[in-house]
Amino acid sequence: MTTTSDRPATLPTSGAGAAVTAKPAPRVDVAGLSEQLLGRWPEWRRYARERATDSAFWKDESLSMAEHRERALEQMRLLASDEKHQVWLGFPERLGGRDAPGANLAGFEELVVADPSLQIKAGVQWGLFASAILHLGTPEQQDRLLPGAMDLSVPGAFAMTEIGHGSDVASVATTATYDPQTEEFVIHTPFRAAWKEFLGNAAVHATAATVFAQLITNGVNHGVHCFYVPVRDPETMEFLPGISGHDDGLKGGLRGVDNGRLAFDQVRVPRTDLLARYGAVAADGTYSSPIDSPGRRFFTMLGSLVQGRVSLDGAASTASKLGLAIAVRYGAERRQFTSSSPVEETVLLDYATHRRRLFPRIAETYATHFAHDRLLDLFDDVFSGEKDTPEQREDLETMAAALKATSTTFVLDTLQECRVACGGAGFITENRITSLHHDLDVYATFEGDNTVLLQLVAKRLVGDYAKHLKGTTSSPAGIARFVVDQATDAALHRTGLRRFGQAIADAGDPRRAAGHLRDAETQRELLADRVATIVEDVAMALRPAQKADPVTAARIFDENQVQLVEAAKAHADLLRWSAFTEALEQISDPGTRRVMTWVRDVFGLTLIERNLAWYLINGRLSAQRARTVTSYVDRLLDRLRPHAVDLVDAWGYGPDHLRAVIASGIEAERQDEARAYYAAQRADGSAPLSEKALKKAKKQR
Repeated sequence: MTTTSDRPATLPTSGAGAAVTAKPAPRVDVAGLSEQLLGRWPEWRRYARERATDSAFWKDESLSMAEHRERALEQMRLLASDEKHQVWLGFPERLGGRDAPGANLAGFEELVVADPSLQIKAGVQWGLFASAILHLGTPEQQDRLLPGAMDLSVPGAFAMTEIGHGSDVASVATTATYDPQTEEFVIHTPFRAAWKEFLGNAAVHATAATVFAQLITNGVNHGVHCFYVPVRDPETMEFLPGISGHDDGLKGGLRGVDNGRLAFDQVRVPRTDLLARYGAVAADGTYSSPIDSPGRRFFTMLGSLVQGRVSLDGAASTASKLGLAIAVRYGAERRQFTSSSPVEETVLLDYATHRRRLFPRIAETYATHFAHDRLLDLFDDVFSGEKDTPEQREDLETMAAALKATSTTFVLDTLQECRVACGGAGFITENRITSLHHDLDVYATFEGDNTVLLQLVAKRLVGDYAKHLKGTTSSPAGIARFVVDQATDAALHRTGLRRFGQAIADAGDPRRAAGHLRDAETQRELLADRVATIVEDVAMALRPAQKADPVTAARIFDENQVQLVEAAKAHADLLRWSAFTEALEQISDPGTRRVMTWVRDVFGLTLIERNLAWYLINGRLSAQRARTVTSYVDRLLDRLRPHAVDLVDAWGYGPDHLRAVIASGIEAERQDEARAYYAAQRADGSAPLSEKALKKAKKQR
């Protein structure tokens, strides 16, 4: 596949009368890069993408909400009956799965290409409802309850979120009180704020639910646990006694997902339907758990369900690719205004403003992709059991929170920019961008609100810093070393000495400053230093809260909450940049590696440009180098212009994946037709005279 740009692959000859041939520009090996991007489980990604070209799985924009819901359910039945059973990959081999959690998510994420509603509804069934049984249930419960969840004979809901406690799962108000007389749990919703809300499958299709409630036995609340609860008669689809519900109705997107509420009025379930891997109740009401700490037990249970965040990160990356592929292909064909020629209009991608709005997002999407690949590897290591340690699980939870929070915010900004970059055409539903934006909107708040997730990441960063600080300052020598390091940092950065040194080194030469910035180690140092500095500042600011009264501690935390989120964002930026840089080492083709290094540099320098005020205020960059950042990014974007279409083609999505008329080549046909029409007029002299040209000719007489 070659670049569709109309620019030459080599530079023009130069010199007065000399025939000097310029060095050929690098070209992207699209096929090779595309193969690399398939990642660790290429066969399953290919299979999922091939399935996404089947029109039976495509979103039909003409359907009503009710029709779309039924279509999504039928599509799920097709997935469940598929001979390869890709949606079962993560389940145990003894039940028909393959014990391949990473491969499972690699394929599952591609469902967003067909229809985001299908991806989310399938995610509720197999990624939440069934996975709760798998990860929170005992082997006996898995054998008893998983087959129906896997083959879709038991459509299920995942009843965790409550109206009154969205992200604060530990405070859910639904209770499960054990009755030793009958050996049953009594599930109860004590007030309206405790209704389970926003539950996929709950409005229409679910016949059972995994319900999270406060487990109370012998008068003691042992915290949140999960229960398997039938909610509808599978024959009549009427609610069972004690169950009530509400249809959430039409939403801003995801019309094919039947979200709804569920409430429980003294509903009894057998003791054996407490999913008991991490907490069990004996017949007499005695509670036991392999994890003694209630807090650690709670986070272990929730951590077992981290795959939802992992899959949303991958789906957001995929949707960004779809939007950018549509916008770039359209921008490579659409012509607007005569700028460099009096008769030929200019292709949109040849405008600097258009490159600025799209190319940095291509770079960030690649960074998001490579970081997600690392996250998938970590997920598979943990859930396959190969490297399942408490430290690995903590790393997985932190990384999933950081990447999900950033990618699902990024995809919404990117789809909006793609829409605007396509003008009115982008607003037409048949071109998919607005539809994707509507469907992806909720990704920013489910499976954890992004701001809350970033605070979770920051808490880990500050905690790790506190442990390091405690280790280095536990002795008088350690304290002295820390004080010296702090003083040195202040002398270098906060008094401007480092900036002064940079200015002397650059000596006013922009090229020297640019050369410094394109160095990978420089970019790494700048990105890592921002993380370390913000974390250190916040950690030191929060230290007084450890010994303060609750009111004062809350005030101190509130004063530093925004900086906590900034620390997490900076950490996510570094994760993505590092993943991109590591991926460059795997590219064997020299031309592709060179182009992809430019793409990586665009990502890294755009991050620095985004936070330029911080780098200047904190003395990390001189004014000369700061001025160079934007100009060098623009140079890189111009350098990437001939490769823009190749870079989006390498993502591997063809016409049946994009399904956008403006990305089908029709715009090029229209433009060519128009150009030919005007060229013919100029050739035969039939073109009308321009009033402006006529007046100019008269003046020259």
